[in-house]
Amino acid sequence: MSPPRILLCGDVLGRLNQLFKRVQSVNKSAGPFDALFCVGQFFPDSAEQLEEFTGYIEGVGGRSQIPLPTYFIGDYGVAAPKVLSTASRNSANLGFKMDGFKICDNLFWLRGSGKFTLHGLSVVYLSGRQSSSGQHFGTYSQDDVDALRALAEEPGVVDLFLTNEWPRGVTNRASASDIPAGFLDTTGSDSSVSELVAEIKPRYHFAGTKGVFYAREPYSNVDAVHVTRFFGLAMVGNKDKQKFIHAISPTPASTMSAAEISMKPPNTTLSPYTLVVDKTALKEDTKRSTTTVSDSQYWRYDVSHKRHKSGSGEGNKLCFKFIYSGSCPRGEKCNFQHDMDAREQYLGGVCLDFLIKGKCERGPDCNFKHNLQNEGESHSRRRRGSENDSGNRSKECWFCLSSPNVESHLIISIGEFYYCALPKGPLVQDHVLVIPIEHAPCTLSLTQQSNSELVKFQNSLKLYYKNRGKEAVLFEWISKRSSHANIQVVPVPSTKAAAVKDICNLAAEKLGFKFVVMKFILAVNNSSDGREWLRMQFDRNYSFFYVELTEGTILSHSVEENENFPAQFGREVLAGLLNMPERADWRKCALSKDEETKMAEEFKKQFEELDPNQ
Repeated sequence: MSPPRILLCGDVLGRLNQLFKRVQSVNKSAGPFDALFCVGQFFPDSAEQLEEFTGYIEGVGGRSQIPLPTYFIGDYGVAAPKVLSTASRNSANLGFKMDGFKICDNLFWLRGSGKFTLHGLSVVYLSGRQSSSGQHFGTYSQDDVDALRALAEEPGVVDLFLTNEWPRGVTNRASASDIPAGFLDTTGSDSSVSELVAEIKPRYHFAGTKGVFYAREPYSNVDAVHVTRFFGLAMVGNKDKQKFIHAISPTPASTMSAAEISMKPPNTTLSPYTLVVDKTALKEDTKRSTTTVSDSQYWRYDVSHKRHKSGSGEGNKLCFKFIYSGSCPRGEKCNFQHDMDAREQYLGGVCLDFLIKGKCERGPDCNFKHNLQNEGESHSRRRRGSENDSGNRSKECWFCLSSPNVESHLIISIGEFYYCALPKGPLVQDHVLVIPIEHAPCTLSLTQQSNSELVKFQNSLKLYYKNRGKEAVLFEWISKRSSHANIQVVPVPSTKAAAVKDICNLAAEKLGFKFVVMKFILAVNNSSDGREWLRMQFDRNYSFFYVELTEGTILSHSVEENENFPAQFGREVLAGLLNMPERADWRKCALSKDEETKMAEEFKKQFEELDPNQ
């Protein structure tokens, strides 16, 4: 089955004659196309254009034939309130509709925000523009933004993301020669859209409003293997004859293999929005006494009608992120309530709108409960969940410092976010583990602040080995079933270090895959860019392996669902390189506790001068 063929256009401004004349021309030469999506202002700028516009909307003069299903999100301009109010009252449009309110044959209004599937493509949209006016049409609400943040938590890859305004900062890290002349990021750009697109991670993002055409180079996403392509589209019939209509024919992500979806063009850049996030984080560190605009956009839901049993933060505002996902990246720094009672009610099937706002506009069409479940039942489930969550974590995890099972005699250095320890059954002398203190399944999903400490640990170990005529090889195996992450750091003789890349590639070839290879200049970026690149490669939906070599080369591999990848790949390859295959299994290298203690004390003594925590 061939991929769907989709057209996208910028601000229509009521110029439907020009638009559909162009659509029919493109349809004849390169069609047929399955749908048209319009971003930017859809309605006319002035009353003079109303006759043409209403000719299609109301079928006046026989011009009501819209040639293909057309969807718009720019619900503002002359006559918008009248047309949209009428559509809202139509009985066919009642209830919770994410796939469009029908305006007339082949014309659909995507209202508010939502997600739906069209010809196999996952489509997410944000209707209207940012405004504090609170007007009924033409602006999006905080609820619309929060709903998209909730959708971003769902599994699967979004194919298309539609917004009216451009994301603030989209030209960061982009080629200067491609940026439109006279471009101003502050006009017609929206920081909320930047935050949303960084969370949603769509394959394609289209926006209007700026009146220019811009096709940015693809960029990588944090915690996802696929790239995003951004297109800004010009207005229909613009005097400069800039491109206002664009055609794509994407294969739906849901039908693609991991190898297909992770392909990256050679001109791919890092995400433009990590720079925006870093600046936001800096401001938060220097000013936390009051709620910021960013706080409000990210987390606020007014729940003044609700009681709160515990938790820090403002008494009448609830953290939406915590309710939906059970966790909040801001942790104790979040200014809003992490209410476990509300989280339990949500898990029990209670409608999120009813739970948080006390009412649900969907009424009987809603598929969720509009009454609170029994308090005792909720408490019982929460107690069991808490015991499983924290009890098992502290009692059974080998790497949690609070666990009675932790091998504390092997610990050689403890920082704020990471600690170093010798492994049980080391492959070679001075084999080290770098372990996050937080109970996290991988190091690539942890904060930038913790990453800085990790790089310090890595650099100290590299220098320690170099002073002894050896080079450090670092690798991490991230299984979907991983519990507590650890990075293995193994010293190899300098004379054999250059062979590590070749032997890894040879082993990969025997297993039927190829590593993705990237080289970084360590003297300039000091490992940070390499870690950032790995974060872009990593997708939580897949297991992942990577190895970092001393000269700055990184090999990575995203593991397919049914792929037979050995969990001990890194250790087995190095054991072969060092001519000690019998030590590939750590259990065959186990030492007594006295031997381990002596080994750890000796390492601490020699490492003391380079230990970043001394």
